[in-house]
Amino acid sequence: MTILQLKYVIAIDEECSMRKAADRLYVSQPGLSSAVRDLEKEIGIQIFERVHNGVVTTSAGASFIAYARNAVEQFEKVEDKYIHSDSARPTFSVSMQHYTVAVNAFIDTVKEYDLPEYQFSIRETQTSEVIEDIKTLKSEVGVIALSEFNKNTFKKVFADASLEFHELFSRDTYVYLSKKHPLADRKELSLDELADYPCMVFDQGENTSFYYREEALATYDYKKMISTNERATSIELMLGLNGYAVGAAMLHEGSSASDLTVIKLKEEDPLTFGYIIRKGAQLSEMAVTFIEKLSDNV
Repeated sequence: MTILQLKYVIAIDEECSMRKAADRLYVSQPGLSSAVRDLEKEIGIQIFERVHNGVVTTSAGASFIAYARNAVEQFEKVEDKYIHSDSARPTFSVSMQHYTVAVNAFIDTVKEYDLPEYQFSIRETQTSEVIEDIKTLKSEVGVIALSEFNKNTFKKVFADASLEFHELFSRDTYVYLSKKHPLADRKELSLDELADYPCMVFDQGENTSFYYREEALATYDYKKMISTNERATSIELMLGLNGYAVGAAMLHEGSSASDLTVIKLKEEDPLTFGYIIRKGAQLSEMAVTFIEKLSDNV
């Protein structure tokens, strides 16, 4: 098995055609077909099935190609770092749950370096994908929050994935809601008092386990609940529906967020914020700066 063969099957999967993949890769179609047959024989599965208008990827092939993509991505990173390092643009990538504090830390880090060229990435995504991104080195640092409910579970998840969790700070539990909300003048609120209003939670995709929820009080039985996968959408829903979200009071002024306020929640479930990295990883200078900025933005 070679990296070239992996690149071949990825191209075929994306093009759904041997001919188009061969044109894209600048190789002959017979040569491409032969390379795929050799790979299928070596790994013992059929990756593609021919149909009248091209090829389709088999179920076993789709699983193999997912691993192939990760392998090719890591190979290209090694090439960029050690072979093309003189010409490559500086790279830095972060994955995170939906927390403004991490976005602001990323902004501050980019501003501090002010490089003439770079290729940076920030992924605001589901909890399981943050973990997967660090596990596969798609990102160098992952920002995540743990509650008392899921802390022990995630310790095992991190250990199994060869990841390290480094605690930065803990925050009490608050409610985010519109400044025009009927309860916005309260000094403190309980979930019972909020029962008639919809609670916003972030959609965790196929992983519906309570343990993967990034909000506090994950097991509370909300009477009205709306799942979203984007922070700006969640804010707009809170403003338009008199909804609310449970969080850690790290609300930064800007755009729609300036229309929100935070109120202390009577029910306690403190969140512990930290970052995850690959076990034993040597962090880049930018990663170290980003972590420092995380604490500065609290």
